[in-house]
Amino acid sequence: MARFFKKRIENKGAVPGSLIFIGQQKMDKPRLTVIDYEKDSLIEFEPSDLSDCFKYKNTDSVTWINLYGIHDTEQIKLIGDHFELHSLLLEDILFTGQRPKLEEFDTHIFVVMKMLKYDDQGKKISSEQVSIIVGKKFVITFQEQLGDVFEPVRERIRKKKGRIRTQGCDYLAYAIMDTIVDNYNYAIERIGEQIEDLEEHIIENPSQEVLQEIYTYKKEISFFLKVTRPVLEIMIKFKKAETDLIHEKTKPFIKDLDDLVVHGVDTLLTYRDILSDYLNIYHTSVSNRMNEVMKVLTIFAAIFIPLTFIAGIYGTNFDFLPELHFKYSYFIMWGVMATAAIFMLAYFKRKKWF
Repeated sequence: MARFFKKRIENKGAVPGSLIFIGQQKMDKPRLTVIDYEKDSLIEFEPSDLSDCFKYKNTDSVTWINLYGIHDTEQIKLIGDHFELHSLLLEDILFTGQRPKLEEFDTHIFVVMKMLKYDDQGKKISSEQVSIIVGKKFVITFQEQLGDVFEPVRERIRKKKGRIRTQGCDYLAYAIMDTIVDNYNYAIERIGEQIEDLEEHIIENPSQEVLQEIYTYKKEISFFLKVTRPVLEIMIKFKKAETDLIHEKTKPFIKDLDDLVVHGVDTLLTYRDILSDYLNIYHTSVSNRMNEVMKVLTIFAAIFIPLTFIAGIYGTNFDFLPELHFKYSYFIMWGVMATAAIFMLAYFKRKKWF
């Protein structure tokens, strides 16, 4: 399936808010996890039934419900009905090609982001959509498949690290988003190291394989920017959100997260410019090598022009060429030709043409 744009032919002509899964099913069966915590208490389990999560909607504790596998539209509808989520919001959750964004509702905030992984060997970025719903006492996350970057957040909750166990749902949402952005920066570092290592190969051996690598990195950087640029808008809206779901004491952390996103996007733009420079260096190197080859060929051609002229004169089929009957004509001709060649080579050397 295309990474830059996913077709929505499945819901063509459908009523807005229709619950149709658009994307690649990555799990056979959805899986739920629940973490419910306060400062001095923690409950973590995997409910066997979706209804086991519903009792946590209005508790005094903070509840993090995570759903792996979003292809089951009935489950998504049940969650939406119980937590009073808008049908258009549920439609966005089910469309895995959704552009990252943040939307405010009366009772909750909806965030869509992409979780990225960079394959060092394949030099390719893979993405997974993560939808986050932030309520007054709950945070619900939706993922396409098992495996994520949120384990450090879970460990902080389990081991009471930092302030997460004393903060509300807004801080939990910040921690989840912060982990996603941290993973962006880690992936940027990995791809950046490989891009910088490419410079030496471009200068020393500007081969077709190097050119292919440049185009591969340019494509991956373009995809990376497509995913991360909208996150800048999310951070701006997150900071300026006029809702009691986000406390003032959480906003400095959001500002710091915004700085991380800006830094990441700036770095990606820098690497994109570097790749454009690499492309110019590659073409210049190839052109210079071609010029060196053409210079050598031109020098040889220039040397052989007078030699060909001499050979042409004495290779004609006329009887009355006086030099033909002279005893040493052959050796004299070779001497003249060698002298002409040496003279021209010396002249080219003096002019620093080679």
